[in-house]
Amino acid sequence: MGTDKPLIGFIGTGVMGKSMAQNLMDSGYSIAVFTRTKDKAQELLDKGAVWKESVAELANSADIIITIVGYPTDVESVYFNEGGIIENARQGTYVIDMTTSKPKLAVEIFEKAKARGISALDAPVSGGDIGAKSGKLAIMVGGEQQAFHEVKPIFNVLGENIILQGDAGAGQHTKLANQITIATNMIGVCEAIAYARKTGLNPSRVLDSITTGAAGSFSLSKLAPRMLEGDFAPGFYVKHFIKDMTIALESAEEMGLSTPGLSLSLELYQELAEKGEEDSGTQALIKLFD
Repeated sequence: MGTDKPLIGFIGTGVMGKSMAQNLMDSGYSIAVFTRTKDKAQELLDKGAVWKESVAELANSADIIITIVGYPTDVESVYFNEGGIIENARQGTYVIDMTTSKPKLAVEIFEKAKARGISALDAPVSGGDIGAKSGKLAIMVGGEQQAFHEVKPIFNVLGENIILQGDAGAGQHTKLANQITIATNMIGVCEAIAYARKTGLNPSRVLDSITTGAAGSFSLSKLAPRMLEGDFAPGFYVKHFIKDMTIALESAEEMGLSTPGLSLSLELYQELAEKGEEDSGTQALIKLFD
């Protein structure tokens, strides 16, 4: 890419995507956006982003295309459908899927993109709404070294811990390892709060003691206080966490790997969703323990 800042096309302006796009605009990048519900992009449009009427129109105009949508089926639609990115992006474009999706799908995008002279990276993120707003996301990348080098300035705006993990699909595998870690950790956080309450301790004071010790984690320091405050607004949706855990479980089973902690967490979150909490934040798991 040249010295001028590239035009970035952004598809998906939800809890994470909106803040990520805003950070890019604040850093001087021109942004074009498309999302299925235009209202979700209105705040960005009011601040200078350009609306595109379709995926095809966006893909044909952007130098770099970032997608962060909901489910693997959404990724497939955005990339492979008639009027999708692969069919309409110009040769030399860089496409970056930051959705948490299937590793096999990341490889398929890479191969079909490469055949058309397009460079593809899978780059899922971790850090929730807090990390997206602050530009401190962890970004796990799969793809070719040269493409990673070219778009690194973009990643530097969005995150701090940015690592090329390997070939196409490696970013998704790394993110699934991340979600497996969080899955059982969230159970532990909820059980710890329930235990503290049962003993008559002040849970907030307990957190003051244990968040800086060996038990420390993002879930404990950032989400546990939300649990205590009864703040269940989504930094990351229950329904999307269920999607991630399902993908991780399927991937583990394909490799013959047993993940009992992941299986238990998935069961609990599915129970939570059945109780009407699928659009709540993942910290709503505490409701099963109250």
